[in-house]
Amino acid sequence: MVLLHILLAVYLAAINVYSFMLVRTLKKREETREADKKSGNAKLFIAGFLGGALAGYVALFALKYRTDNLLLMIVLPVLAALNVYLLVALFRSGVLVIG
Repeated sequence: MVLLHILLAVYLAAINVYSFMLVRTLKKREETREADKKSGNAKLFIAGFLGGALAGYVALFALKYRTDNLLLMIVLPVLAALNVYLLVALFRSGVLVIG
């Protein structure tokens, strides 16, 4: 059971670091590219769905990433709340037992 907790912690840390680095990469790409080309926000949606929404949303503000995509600004906080809720629900249901 301890191995499951370690794997879950490593997974969540990795997906959150990936989300943060993805926002940083998108910001650097936007700065070097013309404004009329599309950015790749789909990867950020997928990373957020897989558990990295909180770090992605924090990175948007920490790195001052400007986006015209209103959907991104609405979906990431909802996904972050959903990720936290599912994690708490797993612990409460006994699937992930502490101790």
